Amino acid sequence: MVHEVIQYLRCVKGGLFVDGTLGTGGHTLAILQHSPATTQVIGIDRDPEGLAVARERLKPFSNRIRLVQGKFGDLRDILAGLGVRTVDGILLDLGFSSFQIETPGRGFSFQREDPLDMRMDQTQGISARDWLARTSEKGLTWILKEYGEERRAKRIAGKIMALQARKSIQTTRELAELIAGSVPRGGRIHPATRTFQALRIMINDELAQLKAFLGQFLQTLADGGRICLLSYHSLEDRLIKQAFLKLERGVRDPLGMVEPLRPKDQPKFKRVNSKPMVPSPKEIKENPRSRGAKLRVGERMGGLF
Repeated sequence: MVHEVIQYLRCVKGGLFVDGTLGTGGHTLAILQHSPATTQVIGIDRDPEGLAVARERLKPFSNRIRLVQGKFGDLRDILAGLGVRTVDGILLDLGFSSFQIETPGRGFSFQREDPLDMRMDQTQGISARDWLARTSEKGLTWILKEYGEERRAKRIAGKIMALQARKSIQTTRELAELIAGSVPRGGRIHPATRTFQALRIMINDELAQLKAFLGQFLQTLADGGRICLLSYHSLEDRLIKQAFLKLERGVRDPLGMVEPLRPKDQPKFKRVNSKPMVPSPKEIKENPRSRGAKLRVGERMGGLF
């Protein structure tokens, strides 16, 4: 949904933008190509391999970009470290990139034989393989239910832990084949899809990062600044929807205590679209991975809480 992002960020006006999920630089490239020459972009990504690809891809615009390895949940601290107080637009594309899926050794895809890793930054944290070797059946069941919305969580967790008791699961294919053989196959998605989603979210602490971001982004937006958030599953979209609605109503902390506006105050935030935008049939045909995308847009309005 690149065209929609460019439109709703109002790139034609220019300014200073943040791409908090830089990936290999596709969105940042589009922003720079569709904005005045004075436009600057701060690109943030936790994946050092993707960041290196983006840096090479964006070389023609090297004087207009600042690239930072980091997590978008640390947005305020990252901007402070750069001496930046406010920005004119923020973008997050919460889907993991084709580069991550297709790069051997990352462990994001069950369609190839890879080490069971799943870390966006392989220099930090614990791999999915090592986590499975340490967790309990109860803990795994909870993760599959909460992060994968997997209806067969208990059965899948039981099968995984039964195998783990005999031998450590080492590869993506080994895990995917175990799951496929444990539950009936039906529908358009592979039986392992939700399990892989759940493990990836847990290993990378994705929902905690999103919650941290939603609790601070408004303080970094200039008056009239906009935010575009692209999500790909209901867990992310629900958090974004609730945070945007609460901010519009005047809640100081959208993920915590309800604190309504005083009558004399003006709202600091409004939802630009009350319902999420979705890809067109044409885009889905050209890029099937965009099928589940939902775009929500908000705007900082000024005024006090």
